[in-house]
Amino acid sequence: MSKPKGSLLEIFKASTKLGFTSFGGPVAHLAYFKDEYIDRRKWLDDKTYADIISLCQFLPGPASSQVGIAIGMLRGGLLGGMISWIGFTVPSIIVLVLFALLYQSFDLADANFIHSLKVIAAAVVLHALIGLGKKLTPDRPRIAIALVSALILLLYPSAWMQLLIILAAGLFGWKMFSSMVESKIQPFPVTFSKKIGVVSLGILVTLLTFLPILARNTESMLIQLFDTFFRVGSLVFGGGHVVLPMLEREVVPTGWLTANEFLAGYGMAQAVPGPLFTFSSYLGTMIEGIAGALVATAGIFLPSFLFLIAALPFLNELRKRPAFQGVLTGVNASVVGILLAAFYDPVLKSSIMEGADFALAAILFALLHFFKVPAWAIVLIGVGAGAILNIL
Repeated sequence: MSKPKGSLLEIFKASTKLGFTSFGGPVAHLAYFKDEYIDRRKWLDDKTYADIISLCQFLPGPASSQVGIAIGMLRGGLLGGMISWIGFTVPSIIVLVLFALLYQSFDLADANFIHSLKVIAAAVVLHALIGLGKKLTPDRPRIAIALVSALILLLYPSAWMQLLIILAAGLFGWKMFSSMVESKIQPFPVTFSKKIGVVSLGILVTLLTFLPILARNTESMLIQLFDTFFRVGSLVFGGGHVVLPMLEREVVPTGWLTANEFLAGYGMAQAVPGPLFTFSSYLGTMIEGIAGALVATAGIFLPSFLFLIAALPFLNELRKRPAFQGVLTGVNASVVGILLAAFYDPVLKSSIMEGADFALAAILFALLHFFKVPAWAIVLIGVGAGAILNIL
């Protein structure tokens, strides 16, 4: 174990800035994280960041949120992880709770600025793809892994296919790259032990086992809510775009929400920065008020903390071994392919609808990539330019 290297205040400031400016969904979030935490603040090197992304792609739950939590844990210990999560998620939680409370009169699902946010995401994701591609796919074998991964995922898009691609790339990496990996790598500054990791995994398994039993034998709506959202957060692979239909199956057929109420919240969730999993805050508010929002949000994100506490100490040891480094080398290349597939669908397909969209995305990309304009400024410029184009 090692001591955390950063103050909780700096973690809170950095994550809160991201919480207010990280529009565009999970793939864009990874780009914003890289810009803020890796390129600007130098908290981690590219290899460590890529390994964290690979780990979070393996785990159920919100991958981009888990990456942010993990960076907070490595920078400031367990409390740093909590602070990082609070900063990144609370802005969108507040907006979605207010939207639920004012649902009848506060409807932004079809606002014009939502499309501008999608165009911004296209520029940000392309910038991240180029940066990660240079680091993680520097040779033909790894470029091939990335391209094959992207092609397969575009042809057979599903969370389980993504997991199979990662596993296959890891196996290929073990065979291909174990003898070629770096002899020295920077260790994770993990501040908690493997014993705590085992305890965390035990808590997760215990809650998954006994919460459904408790929920079936109680009339408390809050317990039923916590069980539902904890189960979803523990079992969903593929991130925010996968969790939405999964939640729909949990809350609409049960009569907790109507389909129209669910879709209105879905539209708003697309418009706010931060993780799509904060959609749970809207649903909880609609079902059981502010208490419901707190319970639903805690339920869906708690598994991510438990998974990361269980995994990080072991990953820190495993990544020192050449065989496991080979696995991660293959997995990291496949992650580039997964991000490439996501860049095409849904990012490009939902954002570039006409020539003006393409021109705006190209200008934003140039500002970000060549002129090093910070990501938060790109958001402001993109929204402003989108508003002008809409008037014209």
